[in-house]
Amino acid sequence: MSTDGGPTVVAVVGPTATGKSELGLRLAEELGGEVVGADASQLYRGMDIGTAKLAPDARRGIPHHQIDVLEVTEEASVAAYQRHARADLADIRSRGRHPVVVGGSGLYVRALLDRLDIPPTDPAVRRRIEEHADEVGTDVVHAELVDRDPLAAAALEPGNRRRIVRALEVIELTGRPFSATLPRREFVHPTLVLGLLPLREVLDRRIAQRVERMWAQGLLDEVRTLERHGIRSGRTASTAIGYAQALAHLDGLLDEAAAREQTVTASRRLARRQESWFRPDPRVTWVDPTDPDAVDAAVAGVLAAVRRGVGDNGRHG
Repeated sequence: MSTDGGPTVVAVVGPTATGKSELGLRLAEELGGEVVGADASQLYRGMDIGTAKLAPDARRGIPHHQIDVLEVTEEASVAAYQRHARADLADIRSRGRHPVVVGGSGLYVRALLDRLDIPPTDPAVRRRIEEHADEVGTDVVHAELVDRDPLAAAALEPGNRRRIVRALEVIELTGRPFSATLPRREFVHPTLVLGLLPLREVLDRRIAQRVERMWAQGLLDEVRTLERHGIRSGRTASTAIGYAQALAHLDGLLDEAAAREQTVTASRRLARRQESWFRPDPRVTWVDPTDPDAVDAAVAGVLAAVRRGVGDNGRHG
């Protein structure tokens, strides 16, 4: 039991292709826990191969939450995820079991684990800002964000139009900087976090190997099936790495080799962003997933800390 009277939350985070799903499963088995996903793309039903989602028969009987909860036509939302995933967390803890949060979507992890109030949204305001972005270009709206909220602009990728539009929407609706709504490093419940991070050249190789497996396992057939379920009309599903490139290939815009290579390149960029997101957090204990002894020691450390009722619930920067 943790210091707030409930089971300690354990999280496994880090870049893509580092083995988070398998380690999360191991920890859930050892603790008698249940997995709560924190991967925006794994929310979608049918997006299995391209997200490296564990198949149901590979989950070893461990319940998994926040996986396969959206249709590809629906838009993933941090606010909705926070609401539903926190309900899962509360339910799991109420039954005396340990939630094991697994994922690399940084904002989703923080929305679930940290004290974070999601600011309001207004479709009309967002549409107007999106139309403005269409007219003047992403570079210009990013420059506008630099003028209005330099801290938020520095925290966002200059080419991430969706996040830039969201930041400008929040500023307009609240009259406050978007950066003021970013999460604080303060856990809602006592929590232990393991981060997986191999050497960069090893991670780059693992990403390339994963992309090759995705295509060999039938990513194109999966995308053809998802087309019949409306993935092209899904704002977030259709832009997921691997799926966007597969759609471009099916449209004749990329040959297969180029689609694979662009998927590798985009995945490596994602891994760099994920590392940049999680790396500065002092609450994360980092381990090299390619070192079995280090992983065993990290798991043993988590189990010992959980048994002692230890979990971080303090504030950090």
